[in-house]
Amino acid sequence: MSGYSTYLRYQRIEEQALLLGFRLANPKHGCWGGGSNDGIDQVALYADGDALPIYSRDAELFTGTFNQVEMFLTGWAKAQQYDMMLRLTDDKKRKAYEVKEVERQRVAREKIEQKKMWQLLKNQEVENEV
Repeated sequence: MSGYSTYLRYQRIEEQALLLGFRLANPKHGCWGGGSNDGIDQVALYADGDALPIYSRDAELFTGTFNQVEMFLTGWAKAQQYDMMLRLTDDKKRKAYEVKEVERQRVAREKIEQKKMWQLLKNQEVENEV
């Protein structure tokens, strides 16, 4: 059963990543370590769907081996637990901040679209006058 334990490990990492708002994917830029890491399998973490709205959807948030990704995810979870222990934040506050950030991004997109629309209308009016 060659590779089955690796597959189970991948599934476990993927499940942990989904719980924290990440998704696993292939790294866009391959290995960052140079030629010495060419034979090492690496994965990348991206923000998943509407989770983690402060990050770009197509930005690699972390790239590394299975072991490095497991350590990163464990650290991320521990940081959230530590924040809750200090009563700095909890899941409700975190969700409220995420909703607020999503709304801020939506308003910013609408303003940019309106600005583009007004520029297009202004250019059309200028072209029609000439």
